[in-house]
Amino acid sequence: MIGQVLRGRWRTLVVLALLGALVGAGSSVILSPGYRTTSNVLLQGPREADELLTQAEVATSSVVLDRAAAVLGRGSGADLRDRVSTTVAQGNVITIAATDDSAEHAQQVADQVAQEFVKYSTQVLASTGDAAVKVAQERRETLRQQVAQTNQRITELAEKVSDGTTSVETVQLRTELAALRSSIEQAMSTLNATDTTSGGLGSMVVMGAAERPTSAAAPTLPQLALGGAALFFVIGLLGHLFAARTDRRLRDEEEIGAALGGPVLATVDIPDVADESDPGAGRSLRAKLLGDDKPWNIRRIDVTPDEIDGDVHYRRLVSRLPQRRLLVLVAEGDHAARTAATRIAELAGRRFTVVTVAPARPVVEDHSAEGVLVVLGLGTRTAWELVGVAEACADAGPAVVGAALIRPVRPTRTPGAKPGKQAEKDREALAGTP
Repeated sequence: MIGQVLRGRWRTLVVLALLGALVGAGSSVILSPGYRTTSNVLLQGPREADELLTQAEVATSSVVLDRAAAVLGRGSGADLRDRVSTTVAQGNVITIAATDDSAEHAQQVADQVAQEFVKYSTQVLASTGDAAVKVAQERRETLRQQVAQTNQRITELAEKVSDGTTSVETVQLRTELAALRSSIEQAMSTLNATDTTSGGLGSMVVMGAAERPTSAAAPTLPQLALGGAALFFVIGLLGHLFAARTDRRLRDEEEIGAALGGPVLATVDIPDVADESDPGAGRSLRAKLLGDDKPWNIRRIDVTPDEIDGDVHYRRLVSRLPQRRLLVLVAEGDHAARTAATRIAELAGRRFTVVTVAPARPVVEDHSAEGVLVVLGLGTRTAWELVGVAEACADAGPAVVGAALIRPVRPTRTPGAKPGKQAEKDREALAGTP
């Protein structure tokens, strides 16, 4: 069925794809971010996870963005807020990403924001950390003095204990004093290491300049245009399949006959060719360009158009009709049925008159006819439309003597081409049609 939709509605699907491409290209103005690049800032020293997240928020603060915008001459920081974002990477690294309409501007924004972030963070740490660092240094110096006094006292006690007397208690005491001295020395080493590390806690380094992007970041204009075309194409394809699934137009001969209140006298296969010479066809410009006024699920047979002889079936149909004046009723827009009705009227002579009615509100004005032959394309009308046609005929007086169903087929072989294996079966099927 998908292949039938592609063959029968390829023009409509192409138009939908072009429309989707235009919509996708238009949406690139909003959705396409432009060029994107990143700059990395390294925070030296041990850092907590919460501290890294705080520093990432500082990088996109209004103060940092305002300073960067002032240096770049890009207005205010609010103009950069939607173009700058930050993430925390592994290894105490904060990544600053910048997007802009050009690769050069994106690189400049990323570099400038990184530099202003480092400057601002350094200033904040210097202004708020001087007093705390001074107090901490004083406390550590006091602690060192106390440790020195304690070591001196331990030395004195050790000398008194070891003044010529030897006992179990003195040996145990000297051992405990030595262990205490070792613990104090280890604590002092840790304190000195902490003091050295804390001296560089607030340092930050920009890890090189941002790379200039060579191509726009996704989604780009071609990607959006291609995605829009594919989306609209799939929507159109699924729409045709859904419409076919929910189609209520009748295709069964018994159901059509029951709706009209008369028997189906013949089902005639005719080639699906456009009759441009028919002034009553009334095809719109859209129908001529897209061909959407014909069913897409037309049967395909392996014969040439010349091998489909509809006149034989029309003559059989005329011979089965009563020798009375009949109206040949055709619905508006049913081009295949109108072509067939015109040919039937020509073969029958003056006894038949072709009348076109609106399927939505059918009205039969000829009250002198002795019967009505309804000619309609197979699968073109719903049951309610056919019931309306039958009621219009009953209101006018003439009864429905029968119906002729026209089934458009699409020959797949050109004249002179070698017939395939299916050709004989198709010709037999056509020959056996009433």
